[in-house]
Amino acid sequence: MSVILILVLASLSLAGLFLAAFVWAVRSGQFDDTQTPSLRVLTEDGPSSLPLAGKPGPETITKHEHRNI
Repeated sequence: MSVILILVLASLSLAGLFLAAFVWAVRSGQFDDTQTPSLRVLTEDGPSSLPLAGKPGPETITKHEHRNI
């Protein structure tokens, strides 16, 4: 019977911790804007930062190669 009491108290304290974390998240603004981050992927930020095909990027040039800029 004492094991059940320990388990009930442990589960209630864990539920209280989750409730406190949820209240903290709501008060700190974690749930203010849930739509924009998913839509931000669809917008274009301008030119891609990836190197063009056929042209090595600055990180792919070895110390023996010289690139004319």
